[in-house]
Parts: sequence; structure tokens; C-alpha cells
Amino acid sequence: PTGPINVVASLNQWGSLAAELGGDDVEVTSIVNSTNVDAHDFEPKTSDVAKLSKAQIIVANGAGYDSWATKSMTKTTNIVSAASVMGAVEGDNPHLWFSKDARSSMATAITDAYIKALPSKKKAFQKRLKAWQADEKSLETWASEFTKSHSNLTYAATEPVVYYLMADLGFKDQTPKGYTQSTASGGEPAPADLQSFQKLIEDKGVDVLVNNTQEASDATNMITGAAGRADVPVVDVSEQMPKDADTLNAWINQLINTIIDAVDPSYGCEDATDGDTADSNANSDDSTDDANAQDSKASTGSSTDPKYIRQCKAAASSDSSQDSAKADAANGDPGDASGNDQTDSGK
Repeated sequence: PTGPINVVASLNQWGSLAAELGGDDVEVTSIVNSTNVDAHDFEPKTSDVAKLSKAQIIVANGAGYDSWATKSMTKTTNIVSAASVMGAVEGDNPHLWFSKDARSSMATAITDAYIKALPSKKKAFQKRLKAWQADEKSLETWASEFTKSHSNLTYAATEPVVYYLMADLGFKDQTPKGYTQSTASGGEPAPADLQSFQKLIEDKGVDVLVNNTQEASDATNMITGAAGRADVPVVDVSEQMPKDADTLNAWINQLINTIIDAVDPSYGCEDATDGDTADSNANSDDSTDDANAQDSKASTGSSTDPKYIRQCKAAASSDSSQDSAKADAANGDPGDASGNDQTDSGK
């Protein structure tokens, strides 16, 4: 057989992973690819069904989350399901892409399916998997370092969307059980459960509230409103991968940073300014060596810098201020232009 392999993913988060692992040897189409769509209630269009029926490989979530995705498969279709890989069944929490174990297992399963469909590209698929695994390891390493230094962190959630991610980060779920059970089954929470949740927030009984922006209701608005009044930080999440995320793990990295910013914004950022200064001085002293190193990296296509890291808000706002000053100078603002001239001469 010749490529590229025709791959159809039910959800964009799994589709993103499939595309990253397949490179130019696959063509991936994701059916649900917007945060404006509720995958639970999604009804595929005729065109979606046609795409699924023609797929060589279907990448699905399973556990009752996207059962529509596998109804149109033919005898020759190979299906890779996160639920099957993880042993999850309908009734279990289906948001498996937030689990580090599920992501790693799916990466291996997808690669195996690719090799079976296109054996001639086995080495290329294995190479991409190895690169992905190295990036996943860097993500898990820095996240686990945070977990080791932060014990007894608690959270509550308007929906149990990021349950696996919060568990991976060592957070304990304090959401009232009655509330969780009713939302997980798609029902409305009982008034008593809603009151318990509200009191938990008002008493600051959790470190952070996680809010699913794709399932807003009067109940969730009441809870997030209580959090605002009680100064309990709120982290907004979506079930589907947002458009500004390049890959599944880039999205997970972004979410972990947002969660850490909510509970300990200074974590990992204490030495950021000093480090920048030190790096600047080192670069100034060894500019020739640095340039040679950059050329070497470019020629080999390798880099020792981890792909997923702590992204400090302070550093980001500093960069933003510098960009703003440069923009003002370019627009002819004399004060900023003069300030930039002094900075340049100082360098």
C-alpha cells in the first residue's frame, strides 16, 4: 500500500495527536473540532458519516463519549479507541485525553496502526513516536516537580472534565458527590447539592474552582459567581482543544500553567529575571560560540531545550511591555524612542 493514510478522528484533540505522529504520511480529518460543539450531544452530518465510512483508520475516544464515530465503520476500517486501550467503559469518566497514561498509550496504539497500514514507513513512524515520547516525558517531569512540592491541594469542578489531569497533578477533588453524580449523568443538581457546593466555595474549602466553559448553566453561573465573591481562583477549561493550541500536549502544558498560576503564581518564576540577566551576559561574552552552536543545532535539527515548560506570567508581561515600547518607538513616540536608544547603547 502507498500513503498517505486516510485517518478520521472523532475529536480534534485525538486528531491533533494522530497528525503529529503521522506527519506527511497521513491525512487527518477531525469531525468535532470546535469548542462551540458539545461532543456529548453531537449528531454527525451526512458528510461526516461519509468521511468516517471511507477512513482507513478511525481514532475515537470511546466510553460512550463519541459512539456515533464507530457506527459507520466498514470491515476494513481499523479503529484505535482510547477507552479500549485504557480498559474504560461507558459510565467511566470519558475525558481520557487529560490522562497522561491514556495519551502515552494512545500514541503507541496509533503508531502501531500506522505501521500496520503502511509498513514501508515503519522507521519514520517509530522516529516520530520516539520524539513525541521525549516531549511527553519533559511535560510529565516538570508537572511532577510541581506535585512533589505542593501537597494537599484541593479543587472543585462544575463538571468532572479535567478529573484525570487534576489527579495527575496531585489535587484532591472536593466537589460534593451528589453534585458530581448529577452532572456526570447529564441531570440538574439537586438544590441541596448546589447549596453544599456554594457553601464549600464561600468557606474557601478548595484551592481552585475548575469551570467547564462548554457547559454553562444557571447552576454553574451561581458557583463561579460565589467563587468571585470569595476570591477563590477559577480556571476555565473546555472539553475540545481550542484553536490556539498547536498540539494536544501544548494544550495540556497551557492548562497546567494556568492551574499553577491559580494556586501558586510564583512557582518556577522566582529566578526568571535573574536567569534572563545571566543568560544575557553569557550571550554577550560568548556570542561567537553561541552563533556556532545555533548553526550546529539548525544543521542537525536537534535542540536540548524542553518543548513543554513552566511559562511565567511575569516574564510574558515583561516581553509584552518591551514589544509595546518598540511599537511606540516605531510609531515615532520620542520618549520611547529615546529610551530604546539608551537601552541599545547600554548593550
